[in-house]
Amino acid sequence: MRLPLGLLLASFVSGLLSVVAALLAMPGASLQYGVVMLVVLLGYVVVAGRAVRRVRWALIVGIGLLAVVVAMRLFWHQERVGEAGLLTYGQLGDAAMLSRWREMIDRERLAAVGLLLGVLCLAAGVLALPARGRTRRGVVTTLLALLLLAGFGPSVALGFGRYPLFDLLGTVWPALLGALVAMAALALSGRRADRRWLLPVGSLLLTVAAVGAYTDLAAAWSGWWMLANPRDDAFLQVGVAVSTSREGFPQVSSAVEAAIALAGPGLVAVGALHSSREADPRQADARQP
Repeated sequence: MRLPLGLLLASFVSGLLSVVAALLAMPGASLQYGVVMLVVLLGYVVVAGRAVRRVRWALIVGIGLLAVVVAMRLFWHQERVGEAGLLTYGQLGDAAMLSRWREMIDRERLAAVGLLLGVLCLAAGVLALPARGRTRRGVVTTLLALLLLAGFGPSVALGFGRYPLFDLLGTVWPALLGALVAMAALALSGRRADRRWLLPVGSLLLTVAAVGAYTDLAAAWSGWWMLANPRDDAFLQVGVAVSTSREGFPQVSSAVEAAIALAGPGLVAVGALHSSREADPRQADARQP
């Protein structure tokens, strides 16, 4: 088995194990396998043929940044598990609880910055691919991006209308920009993809993951803000949100989120490499007998 194919297979298996671990309510193991999957995928991009240099380096940096984000989440998860054995939130006062909550939000914002940079690099790799004369595919991906924007826009506007604009924007801006950049990459991917459609599908999943990251960060901030600035119904709203949180088994939604978050970059990387090779006349000539 050739090394690139072996790395691609190992990356797929690691991603599958990450999804299974998320399904079995093992977030630490899921994050560990997620890091392994992205690192092995990075190795695949490094050794898998000679794609257009701008595309290859954009993919390397983008996947590397996403791997760092997952590694940070793994470190934070292990830290929370260690603290849980010493002190529970029920033993904290209100001020300490709000401080811990705010620290968690600041960490998620840092992770969102890493996600934004990773998505920017992957989008740069998509943009570096030469446009093909496939107008129909371009129309399809553009319509998909516009539909996602139409569904995403009202929720963003509702949040900005309900809470202080600059306070909310100061927290969620990297996640918001990441979602918008991913949508732009999705719109551009149709005319730059090869016949396999891996690039548009990966761009779609990457966009869904970026939108989910924004939604989670905005929801965490809004819950913190309601407790830090209580109204008569603030605690009732937060209590409903907590009571409906995901505690069941198996955790299907967590597994789906893990699958989307890992499959998106993977399909973008593989699809961009294939599209780059087919667009490069030297690579096409090299494959001729």
